Amino acid sequence: MKTTHTNSIFIMVVALLLFSCKEASKNTIATQSINFTYEGDLTIFLNASNTVKTNFNIEFAETDYETQTGLMYRKGMDANQGMLFIFPDERIHSFYMKNTEFPLDIIYIKEDLKIASFQENAQPLNEAGLSSQVPIKYVLEVNGGLTQELGLSVGDSISFSRK
Repeated sequence: MKTTHTNSIFIMVVALLLFSCKEASKNTIATQSINFTYEGDLTIFLNASNTVKTNFNIEFAETDYETQTGLMYRKGMDANQGMLFIFPDERIHSFYMKNTEFPLDIIYIKEDLKIASFQENAQPLNEAGLSSQVPIKYVLEVNGGLTQELGLSVGDSISFSRK
């Protein structure tokens, strides 16, 4: 009889431990939100002229870590803010929205600083690849919907400077 009672207690303890471990694994790890860091200015010009369409305060993404994380883990940006990715070479690049919590317009820019293509309103947390379709050297990410709101077009050009 003592063995059955001991076995029952042992089974209850094991079940309790398993249940506790299972419950603990449901906890999520909170990530710290990252704030925008003003690092420079970017201007977009009307196709084939020096007419300014708009200006942005920008943050640069150049290192491997910066280009891999981009705007992940952020709650959003102001309408006049964006992130400029600068790649070492001009080639086809692809982006995705993993861990990005707000919609973005992704503006693909050639080495000559002319807009080559767009991905408008990329959906938050979507891991599908969003290709530039053509070789590019720069990418500007801005809030979703701004490309259309500002009337940006393929062939418009940019200039940027560091603060």
